[in-house]
Amino acid sequence: MSLRDLYRPSLALLTDLYQVTMAQGYWKAGLDRRGAVFQLNFRRPPFGGAFAVACGLEAVVDMVEGFSFGPDDLEYLASLRAAGGQPLFEQAFLDHLAELEPSCRIDAMPEGTICLAYEPILRVEGPLLLCQLLETSLLNLVNFQTLIATKSARICHLAAQGDAVVDFGLRRAQGIDGGVSAARAAYVGGAVATSNLLAGKLYGIPVRGTHAHSWVMAFESELESFRQFAASQPDNCFLLVDTYDTERGIEHAIEVGHELAASGHRLAGIRLDSGDLVELSRLARRRLDEEGLEDVSIVASGDLDEDRIAELRARGARVDSWGVGTRLITGRGEGALGGVYKLSAIETGSGEFRGVVKVSEEPGKSTAPGRRQVRRYRREGALVGDAIWALESGPPGEHGQPVTVSDGVTGLEREVEGWDEHEDLLRPLILRGRRVGEREPLAAARERVACEMAALPESARRLSDAEPILWGYERRLFERKMQLIEEARGSREGFAFASTRERRATGSVAGTVEGRRES
Repeated sequence: MSLRDLYRPSLALLTDLYQVTMAQGYWKAGLDRRGAVFQLNFRRPPFGGAFAVACGLEAVVDMVEGFSFGPDDLEYLASLRAAGGQPLFEQAFLDHLAELEPSCRIDAMPEGTICLAYEPILRVEGPLLLCQLLETSLLNLVNFQTLIATKSARICHLAAQGDAVVDFGLRRAQGIDGGVSAARAAYVGGAVATSNLLAGKLYGIPVRGTHAHSWVMAFESELESFRQFAASQPDNCFLLVDTYDTERGIEHAIEVGHELAASGHRLAGIRLDSGDLVELSRLARRRLDEEGLEDVSIVASGDLDEDRIAELRARGARVDSWGVGTRLITGRGEGALGGVYKLSAIETGSGEFRGVVKVSEEPGKSTAPGRRQVRRYRREGALVGDAIWALESGPPGEHGQPVTVSDGVTGLEREVEGWDEHEDLLRPLILRGRRVGEREPLAAARERVACEMAALPESARRLSDAEPILWGYERRLFERKMQLIEEARGSREGFAFASTRERRATGSVAGTVEGRRES
């Protein structure tokens, strides 16, 4: 499925106004074709955890490949007016947009990759004007799906621990796309199916469902409603047993289960949606087994998330699969992933590239320069740690040698050691505006999540109080970052700043300027 199958052919206007006003400014200043490097990352893993799951990259490819300003887009932009009533955009600039092609390169972590704070999920290289125009769309597509895929991984792999999880969230999703793209991300994160038929059609996700309380209420009795549903769905019969009295509902389901068996079919399962799910699931399992219905599964639903599922499992709930709705599809616990998209290098008039940094009074918001890559180190398949390094400086940590990294905020240095293999996570995704290779099956991203979750340190798999995974800027990149920060501060007349050593010790950073020194 392509993004263009669901929306209009081009999403060039899926952006903020200031991206286009900046683009016109670059064009007027003669900088529009200057080479630039931007990188997208987040500063803090969501949900109080130790990681996120990269997701949304297929939508990125679809958006970039179809990127163009059509006649109606340009007509709309031409209609916009400045505060004084004049056209906001010059006609010559709009003519330039009409000819704009997505001639960029994007390297990215494959979907389903575990990613950590400050690590670039994707790196965009190309003309400054184009890269700037892509910012809002890329953040929109990657931030949300990464958030939901992470929530799903926490629910499926850390809480449910092998039990099946089904996405039931469409009716409470945040809009149409909030249901469709979130269903996709939930599947990548580990859900086995969705109730969302449109997502099932578009992405090939398995679909599942039972029936609502209204079905039971529409008949004279619960038993009659169960019999009618079994007659309608003899080979896919899941019965919701808590409309009136759950214990009685279980007995009615057992009766229908025997009737189905007598006609050559079987009761697939029952669903518990309210009450004490631990005690009710134990009762249901005992009664089903006593009646020879051991193969009937028990589904639980009702305001579930990773914490609730973990609690129910710890208390001994006899549940085979979990229907998770609102708290999965909306990413309950985090309003959004705090992803950012920052310029890290720009071409000079002589054709060379120089690294640039943003300096902030908040140490965590200062950025790093250059074309960054992430190297992941493993020992016997288990994740040991990550090093963010600059392509300009060359790779770190060859032949099993320890790698010195700094967290980039306090300057604390640590060693990544004891590893026996490594891989670089960012891989070519788009070259000259077109996809590299074939579209990856969604199941491959889902399998990647499962493998990467299994490789996490046990301390990072906790639902609460998870310990951060070892990561940091490789020493040369960190030193270059601190050098550019110091130079940027020194370029401000009368500005006093701490030494590099002091900043490393305290993590203090002051001022907000752009570093403008040759790299």
